[in-house]
Amino acid sequence: MGRLDDRVAIVTGGGRGIGQATSLRLASDGAAIVVNDIDDAPANETVKLISEAGGRAIACVANTVDLAEAERLTKAAVDEFGKLDILVNNAGTTRDKMFHGLDDATFDFVLDANLRTGFHSTLAAMPYMREAAKAEMAAAGAPAYNRKIVFTSSVAALMGNRGQFNYSAAKGAIISVVRTLAMELGPFSINVNAVAPGFVETRLTAAKEADSVHGIPEEMRQMAKMMISLGRLGQPADIAAVTSFLVSTDSDFVSGVTIPVAGGQLGAM
Repeated sequence: MGRLDDRVAIVTGGGRGIGQATSLRLASDGAAIVVNDIDDAPANETVKLISEAGGRAIACVANTVDLAEAERLTKAAVDEFGKLDILVNNAGTTRDKMFHGLDDATFDFVLDANLRTGFHSTLAAMPYMREAAKAEMAAAGAPAYNRKIVFTSSVAALMGNRGQFNYSAAKGAIISVVRTLAMELGPFSINVNAVAPGFVETRLTAAKEADSVHGIPEEMRQMAKMMISLGRLGQPADIAAVTSFLVSTDSDFVSGVTIPVAGGQLGAM
């Protein structure tokens, strides 16, 4: 028996890195997963891995910067699995520039990818989460169980980071909206929380190659490792484990919080 048996989860940005690890972890805990990504190959690869391990999953390629695409995503979950219990707003990316060289297009792109996606996905989930809870309250006096929403923030929002004015703005906003949504949705037994990863090994933090928009210089990678008191870089599975807690019944009295998952990196502040 898994602690997420009979739960249905959407994981945005679920094809790679933290999103893929989260999809795999929640599936191993028993949830049916809708793997969302803007690219079909990584989404389908994650579904394949889940299926091979005996789990249930479908892919839904959608860019939730667009509200209509977010609505299509949530409908796909309900059409396939009958309901929606868990939403993990993990989609995001970086486009790093020092502030004096930042332009509107780069600023907007990062806010859209990291913040607007979560806004739209959460809004699209309301008919299947908030309204479902309201119907249960009308019929039985209380929601049948706690539904869960988890956002991915970043320690960049807590510490700041050179070249990430746009990214830290988006991730900082997530910390604030989690508090607000927790207040608004708490009466419907919907918990809203966030994880704030530190330096985690993904394509966004790999050693930067000259022809790639992703990655960071190797010297910055080594400096980041020196700031982590546990002495190693984070892995996507480290973040997935905390998200698994936040979407389980173990966290039914936890809402409105952001949990740093950074190996003691914040101790360097």
